[in-house]
Amino acid sequence: MNYQIIIKSANTVDQIEEYWTNDDYIKLLEKFDYPDASDADVASLRELLFMAISDFEPKDAAVIVLEYKLSEDLNEGQIQQISNDMFLDKVCEEYPEIGLHSTLFHVNQLLFKAYNGKFPNAKAIIIECSMTPSEGESQTLLTKENVLKLLSNGLSDSTLIKRLFDHAMNENAPFPEAEDILWDLSTSDNVNYTLTTSEYWLNKEDIIASEFEGVLEESVSVE
Repeated sequence: MNYQIIIKSANTVDQIEEYWTNDDYIKLLEKFDYPDASDADVASLRELLFMAISDFEPKDAAVIVLEYKLSEDLNEGQIQQISNDMFLDKVCEEYPEIGLHSTLFHVNQLLFKAYNGKFPNAKAIIIECSMTPSEGESQTLLTKENVLKLLSNGLSDSTLIKRLFDHAMNENAPFPEAEDILWDLSTSDNVNYTLTTSEYWLNKEDIIASEFEGVLEESVSVE
């Protein structure tokens, strides 16, 4: 199926504001020994958390936040190792398990802001685009895999996604990694989409066209 793709905007951000909830802030405040966190003014929870975090050594704070978010995915040794590595590298870009990149980004940026830059500053990108099927074709909900494949013609060949997953991006081959590469994908009408991913995978300079055509073929598994 043929699509007309229009990139409406691409914005680099250093946090996804809606990721951390007030409930997260309260639970983290309790872990950082802040008394009566549930009674605190909602509007000040984030700043109170930053103040509470700053009373701890950065590595110890990293362990607490990592355990809060990833204790079901990582063991104690892995969390200790990541808490050490976070000072030197953008672990949220380099960790071998792509499925953890999103959460590691949010943890990293919370600590980056709490400690005024003692942790590396990672970036994400939010892209708003429209993907309109050819005349006569029905509008169907696109998956993360569909969206990445349709974006291919508008991206530079040097884009990391295209370099690492060239076959999946440009052929009718399965692309399961797309589920983790795109952190979020939303639409209200199956035409206009908002997608979020790491600048590691895709940055503004990778987008070489604002309007282009894409072809979506049904993925065929190779036995």
